[in-house]
Amino acid sequence: MAISPLAGKPAPKELLVDVARLERDYFERRPDMSDPNQRVSFGTSGHRGSPLRGTFTEAHILAITQAICDYRRGLGDRGLVDRGQATDGPLYMGKDTHAVSGPAQRTALEVLAANGVETIIQSDDGVTPTPVISRAILVYNHQRQKHLADGIVVTPSHNPPEDGGFKYNPTNGGPADTDVTKWVEDRANELLRAGNAGVNRVPFDRAIKAASTHQEDFVLPYVNDLRNVVDMDAIRSAGLKLGVDPLGVPRCLRQRSRLGPARHRHAHRGIDEPQPLPGGRHPLPARASSTLAGAGRRRQDAGQQQYDRPGRTKARPAVV
Repeated sequence: MAISPLAGKPAPKELLVDVARLERDYFERRPDMSDPNQRVSFGTSGHRGSPLRGTFTEAHILAITQAICDYRRGLGDRGLVDRGQATDGPLYMGKDTHAVSGPAQRTALEVLAANGVETIIQSDDGVTPTPVISRAILVYNHQRQKHLADGIVVTPSHNPPEDGGFKYNPTNGGPADTDVTKWVEDRANELLRAGNAGVNRVPFDRAIKAASTHQEDFVLPYVNDLRNVVDMDAIRSAGLKLGVDPLGVPRCLRQRSRLGPARHRHAHRGIDEPQPLPGGRHPLPARASSTLAGAGRRRQDAGQQQYDRPGRTKARPAVV
């Protein structure tokens, strides 16, 4: 990706994304189904778009989540390929730090709870990288033949800050294949055309307290399991100097891990502003001298500025 000519320079006001408007459009805009661009359209296992363009709204998430619930039940009368059984194990759901990922997860939980789906989310409204959800699915399904788990990841991956994404991971833990996504996409658009009349939903206050909703720490088990696939002692004893770009979510993993100062040390190279929190927001409003990230974009929220890729700053921390 080409480096923006604005990288490292103060952010022009016209480049800041108004997160308040973004969330408002997420809840208030309704997709125009006569516009193909505003219909549900699955790419790499999921739907991506922006509330500002009417392509990622609460209506989309309601329809997609209900379609996933219908898929899990194995609705053969709607043309679903017979998989021999429904997916009736738990559904693991995680979100990233994009501005509308939180609202989208809450919307999805309202539908999942209304459909009685056992749903497990990251504790304390935390964020989770995609591999964390994949691992949770695989660990749960290991040596199981029935009542298998699947998952949802609320992320547009590397897309800009004004975008949202919603992905479905079936029982194999990886991205859903086209036979699955095509069915979910068609069913979601069917629901949207009917004004989401077929969507089951309960208020969020009920959904988060529902007997089917559970909160777990996905992060620490994932971090602890890394030692089973990566020889940490060999890396540590080699005396290598490793520069790591935490990018917000992996930073959260590092903060949540049990690796203390005795196991690794942090070298901060000329950091002149607060590092973003795991949610992507600065603990203090960014100063006027704050600079743009390499992509040349930041976002704003109630006077605070945020990076398009949380954790990217002019002077980034290194882990040695």
